[in-house]
Amino acid sequence: MMKLKTNHGAVELPAFFPDGTYGVVRCTDAGDLRECQIPGLVMNSYHLLTKPGVNVLKSCGGLHGFTGWDRPILTDSGGFQVFSMIRENEKYGEIRRNEIIFRGDDGKKVILSPEKCIGAQFSYGADIMMCLDYCTHPDDPPETNQLSVEITVDWAKRCKTEYLKQLKSRKISDEKRPLLFGIIQGGNDPVLRRQCADALIDIGFDGFGFGGFPVDAEGNLIDDILKLTAELMPDETPKYAMGLGKPDGIIKCAEWGYNLFDCVIPTREARHNRLYTFDDDFSLDYHRYYILDESHIREKMPVSPVCDCYTCRNYSRAYLYHLYKVGDSLAYRLATLHNLRFYSMLMERLRDRHA
Repeated sequence: MMKLKTNHGAVELPAFFPDGTYGVVRCTDAGDLRECQIPGLVMNSYHLLTKPGVNVLKSCGGLHGFTGWDRPILTDSGGFQVFSMIRENEKYGEIRRNEIIFRGDDGKKVILSPEKCIGAQFSYGADIMMCLDYCTHPDDPPETNQLSVEITVDWAKRCKTEYLKQLKSRKISDEKRPLLFGIIQGGNDPVLRRQCADALIDIGFDGFGFGGFPVDAEGNLIDDILKLTAELMPDETPKYAMGLGKPDGIIKCAEWGYNLFDCVIPTREARHNRLYTFDDDFSLDYHRYYILDESHIREKMPVSPVCDCYTCRNYSRAYLYHLYKVGDSLAYRLATLHNLRFYSMLMERLRDRHA
């Protein structure tokens, strides 16, 4: 079984890291996350640049000291989020050959370059850093995906150069260095995916991520490209399916070789009254149910009889139904704890299956 070794502990793979974009996983604290047996978190470099800012984080001991989280933290570059906002509305900025220009609703301009991205992640004290990349959608035209690969590879080289420069200036030993992952772009084009992967492998990274949207315009996984990209990644490194988080998709991708996942789905679904439960003690079979269905109004059973989370050990479906009905925020916390534990249990079952 592969382990991801970091400065804040080793993580058994496959593993799921919830998204704590601004340094917090919605409705939880560090103790809750440990209770749910969460091994690590993903935070967003770009958003942390804007709130609370690098200087605040540095003065508070980096992300670990600031958040009270003592396990691994992976910081995404923010390229995907900036891309999705610019794609939605061009007024938010533009992607240039050498950097990304982002303009917020408040009119402030933020420049995101490979060097700034890596420097910020060092200041945050991240355990795993992601290179800045140019994200695209599978349905984008060939020339856009070709440009994306060219820029992604160029930025990856600059990220690696800045990374080595930061290690030297900060006098960080090889044993204590954070990990650096490259991101494979190429849209829906197998040739471009291979071209990008080969170039990133030549540069040399500790792990590799699937870049771009993993779904098509209809919301279906692009199975063939996901599978190919996993095959292109070296087997001795972590294979990160970035942003892919529906249980069915995770199970598929684990079969193809991916072993690191993140997504907002478990926490977002909890805030929208939807909970995941396994059908039995051992299999990967599960279903999702809507807690506000009136059939739960008098149910004394826990959310799941095969779950050991704090919520299932202490509360009934009827009580959770009541909390949602009266609009109490405790409903979101208890549902979030359950869904997060479902995901950590899913990883446990996948590790057993692939042992």
